[in-house]
Amino acid sequence: MDAHSYALFIHDPILFRLDLHFLTNDLFMVLFFGIAAAEITQSLLPGGDLNPPKKAANALIATLGGVVGPVLVYLMLNRFFGDPSLAKGMGIPTATDIALAWLVARIAFGKEHPAVAFLLLLAIADDAIGILIIALFYPNPALPPEPMWLLLVLAGTGVASLFSRATIRSYWPYLLVSGSLVWTGLYLGHFHPALTLVFVVPFLPHGKSEEEHLFEISSSKSSTLERFVQEWRLFVDLGMFLFGLVNAGVRFSQASEATWLVLAGLALGKTVGISLFSSLGRLMGFPLPEGMNARDTLLAGMIGGIGFTVALFIAGEAFLNPDIQAAAKMGALFSIGIAVPAMIWGRYRQAAARKTSSRRDELPQ
Repeated sequence: MDAHSYALFIHDPILFRLDLHFLTNDLFMVLFFGIAAAEITQSLLPGGDLNPPKKAANALIATLGGVVGPVLVYLMLNRFFGDPSLAKGMGIPTATDIALAWLVARIAFGKEHPAVAFLLLLAIADDAIGILIIALFYPNPALPPEPMWLLLVLAGTGVASLFSRATIRSYWPYLLVSGSLVWTGLYLGHFHPALTLVFVVPFLPHGKSEEEHLFEISSSKSSTLERFVQEWRLFVDLGMFLFGLVNAGVRFSQASEATWLVLAGLALGKTVGISLFSSLGRLMGFPLPEGMNARDTLLAGMIGGIGFTVALFIAGEAFLNPDIQAAAKMGALFSIGIAVPAMIWGRYRQAAARKTSSRRDELPQ
């Protein structure tokens, strides 16, 4: 598809004067972040991978490393072979693609490994920082942030809390009433509304503890949180293809310095930053989830370098020049290649662990 046809495809109105770009980035991604928030909510319950809170604290400290590391790598490399005008792109490699990171982590670690929930929390916090970076460092001169509208976000959160206290079992009032308030507040305040359900989903009625991972729960379970995930998960998984189609429209001929700066920031900065800050967190008294070790955080950092969703958002805001913008997006796309060595290393570690366990079982008791 040529560039002109592609632009018409994503920007021509198709539904109530709304184009495909808006429907995907501003509406569909709300559900995606909502599903991710549900997994985190479940993991924070007693018995979950991120409970007690000290375990979640380590992931959040590692998140800081996943922001600081890429920024430092990007700026240092830009100083050597880049251009001062490219410094604005330092925020692009701070983002982690939640969907791809979650998928790769399940393959590399195994779907029940606590590192999956650890990385999911890190990715959500990471992308929340990415949204904040857009608001603070890449404001649209024509649409400056209007914080007063965030009062609607507060109101929507309050309504969700009231619904929860009233033990409303259907998730629809939470999505339609609370979600609409939060979405409107973020949108009119000129903040990206993709994180709408992150403020709402934690209030959905759920069990008192986590007996099994949310994505493995059978359909016989009936909590509101579980039903929300079961009924929307497939739709969200299929919709990620559309998101990629809408946001990844760049020409491969446009790779340049910006491409390699973004890719290096993601591949190197994320790996080093996440693993280093996680180690610092342990020294500060914040342990990893049970079953995780330093090598797991190194692999998690590597997987965290897969940038796509919010990285593409930031690239679109960081550079006005379409050629530089496309080149920066190319770096985010190339980072998907990190998935291959990460999965190979992860599968090798799983095989080695099974072999060691088998040898132990064969030893005489």
